[in-house]
Amino acid sequence: MSDRRNSGVLPFAFAACVAAAPVHAANFEFLAAPEIDLNRVYRLDRATGEVGACQYGLKDNSIGVTLCYQPGEGAGPQAPSEYSLVASRHEREAGVFRVDLRTGAMSICYVLNDLVVCTPPAK
Repeated sequence: MSDRRNSGVLPFAFAACVAAAPVHAANFEFLAAPEIDLNRVYRLDRATGEVGACQYGLKDNSIGVTLCYQPGEGAGPQAPSEYSLVASRHEREAGVFRVDLRTGAMSICYVLNDLVVCTPPAK
């Protein structure tokens, strides 16, 4: 005969441990440029607002390369906050919006001369 006194304790203890485990938000967000003939993906550090981008490039006699653009003017770390990326619905737009979810400020970020640059934040 089994002891049923503790049969509900283990599942409850497991559920309590899982619920108490810290939940970490993703550090980065990725968004494809809305331009329909561009294979560029933007990368955002959600805490600092830093923006970079990468895209596929062709190289002779190879399968290709990943071309990445480092943060340039305005695309580096911003004031600590909670940032996100938003694409316009404009099919010829190569840039994306960096939005500060706490203040509502927005910047436009795009690749210029092998760097990602962003306009000054505005509301």
